[in-house]
Amino acid sequence: MTLLPEEALPFGSPMWFLFTGLALSGRVADLLSTWIATPRLALEGNPIARRLGWKWGIPLNLVVPLFLGCQPTLAVAVATTSFLVAARNLQNAWLMRSMGEWQYRLWISERLSETPKGLALACFLGESFLMLLPGAALLTFAGDRLVPMGVGLGMVAYAAAVAFFTSWALLRH
Repeated sequence: MTLLPEEALPFGSPMWFLFTGLALSGRVADLLSTWIATPRLALEGNPIARRLGWKWGIPLNLVVPLFLGCQPTLAVAVATTSFLVAARNLQNAWLMRSMGEWQYRLWISERLSETPKGLALACFLGESFLMLLPGAALLTFAGDRLVPMGVGLGMVAYAAAVAFFTSWALLRH
């Protein structure tokens, strides 16, 4: 069975379960990595997630994939973005946990205050741009293939989120 990117799946179909499971796996990876890195959400970069907290964030992240399963391209994109966010969370989670959330936040803030803002901003935007390039290439050359299109869309969404939230945090600093 070949699915086209714009094709919707019926709720409860075998393929719906596959794409729902993929989206749910990504969201669980993001939630788990966030909890490992910042259990009190003191280091959460997304102000909406921080405001929702665990009480509302967990149920929301478990319900949304049920609807994403009907839209395979979106399910693949959300899973890709979520897995990339989880990987980024885990990159320094060990340091965050060993120092403590607030001590890590203070330490990072001190490092940023000792670094020219232009350099820090260029590094954050450079990271985003380097993720954006392969994502844009996948989008450009995916044609009507669902998985490359979804992965490309997820990479572009991740790059945009990193650029937005890190730049916003830096400019507020």
